[in-house]
Amino acid sequence: NMHHRRPVRYARLKVVLLFAIFAAPIVTAWGMVTWNVGIPQGHTAHGKVTIDVPPLEDWPLMASLTASEQWTLVLDCGANCVQQQDELWRLHRALGREATRLKRLRVGGDDATLPGETVTVWQSVPSWSIAHSVWLFDPMGRPALAFTQEAATAEILDDIRHLFKVNSI
Repeated sequence: NMHHRRPVRYARLKVVLLFAIFAAPIVTAWGMVTWNVGIPQGHTAHGKVTIDVPPLEDWPLMASLTASEQWTLVLDCGANCVQQQDELWRLHRALGREATRLKRLRVGGDDATLPGETVTVWQSVPSWSIAHSVWLFDPMGRPALAFTQEAATAEILDDIRHLFKVNSI
């Protein structure tokens, strides 16, 4: 008689264990959300997210910019930005097949135009113009990120890749 009960108890234990194994992640997730524990914070951008510049269409530029489906990386060149210009060209190529989602605009500087780059100058220099700054505008022409000259190209690339991933069409 005793021998007959063991398999039943064992089967019940198996069901309880299976339930516990499948319920554990759900219970854990609920606890994490409820007490905000162990949840990784969102990707922190290297660039500044609050940007005091108008939409790209309102910039006092000589070239009239046509709206496009692309993101725009703007380099405020200042007098000389050959190195920065070259780094951003390399950044653009590093995007690989995502490169078509980005166009580059350089304001100022009299160096040769690099592939994929549009060059223009200020009609009147705005108050927010800071030489060697880099801005990223979304396809709607709204400022998404701003980078100072100190920002490493790798950090800018990292942010662009992240935004492309989040905003994949």
